[in-house]
Amino acid sequence: MKTMELSYPHTLHKENLPETVSAIGFFDGIHKGHQEVIQQAVNKAKENNMESAVITFFPHPSVVLRKGVQHVKYITISSEKQAILENLQVDRLYVIRFNQELSKLSPQAFIDHFIIGLNIKHLVAGFDYSFGHKGQGKMTDMQEYARDLFTWETIGKVTLDEEKVSSTRIRAELASGNMEQAEQLLGRPFATTGLVVKGARRGRELGYPTANLSISKDALLPKQGVYATRVRHKDKIYGGMANIGTNPTFTEDLEDMSVEVYLFDFDGDLYGEELTIEWLSYTREEIKFDSKEALIEKMKQDEEEIRAYLANR
Repeated sequence: MKTMELSYPHTLHKENLPETVSAIGFFDGIHKGHQEVIQQAVNKAKENNMESAVITFFPHPSVVLRKGVQHVKYITISSEKQAILENLQVDRLYVIRFNQELSKLSPQAFIDHFIIGLNIKHLVAGFDYSFGHKGQGKMTDMQEYARDLFTWETIGKVTLDEEKVSSTRIRAELASGNMEQAEQLLGRPFATTGLVVKGARRGRELGYPTANLSISKDALLPKQGVYATRVRHKDKIYGGMANIGTNPTFTEDLEDMSVEVYLFDFDGDLYGEELTIEWLSYTREEIKFDSKEALIEKMKQDEEEIRAYLANR
């Protein structure tokens, strides 16, 4: 997949670009609703012997448009989004930088520059996608903006349990630790990727040598607590138990959340290695124990419970 980062105005020339079928949207999470939009673009491109594309944006518009919003954490950070899109067989990805200048473009100027100007011949979007200054452009008015230079279609609302599948809904499930429901909405387990770094090495003293992960500041994490997980390392998959929290038994004033995972039946050095944690089920809240021995006993119970969960999954 070819990835291009664009800003307004971009310097690409239409005559140098292939005729393309593109999906458009922010696509945070690339959940089941997003997948319907993207898959339709990929299928349509194959039917017409064209390239498929996804047009998306960064950062989230709220960072630019809402006062007081300095930073947003994402269900899928940029690298994860790219990997998922590649698996969906998208040929090219356009990442448009969202800034004040872009936000002020009229709907027609946006379409002229980023759809017609990128040689998009067919555009696929969700039914509620809007574009241009203050979202004034609607898919229902595309006839006016397209000027017979491309065709378009919208994908209807995708629901689960009679409620719309949305990034907002997934964020709420993650905040509550409802990982099974989040998985249903995403169509895959919610996952976090990071590099293993040196921590306090307390896990070794407890009999549970954990891998401490350095996570992107852009990555959204689920609720604080202990989880049943599946861990991907290179080409292998391990069961595991992970903790998101501040290690209150040992630290009184830690503010930043740490992520550490214990891989079942693994023996080796993971420092500097990349791990992907799939958060499968919330086990319990993080607790401050009165002693190291009480913590060890609880971790043994956690391991037994999580191993049983994974065996029956």
